[in-house]
Amino acid sequence: MQLDNALIAITGGARGRGLAMAEHLGQQGASLALLDRDGESLEAAVGRLAEKGLKARGFVVDVADERSVREAFAAVADALGPLDGLVNNAGIVRDGLLVKARDGQVQDTMSLAEWQQVIDVNLTGVFLCGREAASRMIEDGRAGVIVNISSVVRHGNIGQSNYAAAKAGVASLTVTWAQELARHGIRVGAVAPGFIDTEMTAAIREDMRERLKARVPLGRMGQPDDIAEGVAFILANDYFTGRVLECDGGLRL
Repeated sequence: MQLDNALIAITGGARGRGLAMAEHLGQQGASLALLDRDGESLEAAVGRLAEKGLKARGFVVDVADERSVREAFAAVADALGPLDGLVNNAGIVRDGLLVKARDGQVQDTMSLAEWQQVIDVNLTGVFLCGREAASRMIEDGRAGVIVNISSVVRHGNIGQSNYAAAKAGVASLTVTWAQELARHGIRVGAVAPGFIDTEMTAAIREDMRERLKARVPLGRMGQPDDIAEGVAFILANDYFTGRVLECDGGLRL
């Protein structure tokens, strides 16, 4: 795909990795539709990009809500035209042990709400947005690309049952969609980040952050730009589909 003048939608695009992706793709000539729940953050992100001469519009969406997704993608089409690419980046964490116990006594468990919130956003949200984007690309008769954001945690990680399950599901959706959508000229790939220096990871205790960094062969946490470059590669490489690009500094959990 030629990124110059391509319309790329990015969920969770108002901050962190999503905003870094937007800036990176915008610098290559892409027009950007930023989708996020936070209208004020969207406005700030669009303003920041505009200051750098980049073309972007913000659209409020709840990726876990079917009606909201349909309305947001319709608004993108009405305002900016046919979609060329989607980056499914929106995600949340609600970490906790499945069962926390001491001396044979259960002290706490991961609640159903904590499980469901992460599955709703990180997996169902990817499904809803991917389905809507693919449907519109097919009806518009346009080849396109969907890039899903998985995670190194898809292999499993203590305290992240919900997140790991969702990100493993995202990797499986990527392979399945690539097989189903190739006949329509739509490629589907994924990036699996390791531990990236964002607002989300900044909330981790400093001693835990240092232990995490010590497990990474490259000796540091990744930067949002590292993931943005992986996304740009998948969008631009017309022979990449059905695979997960790992960008984790060599980390293995």
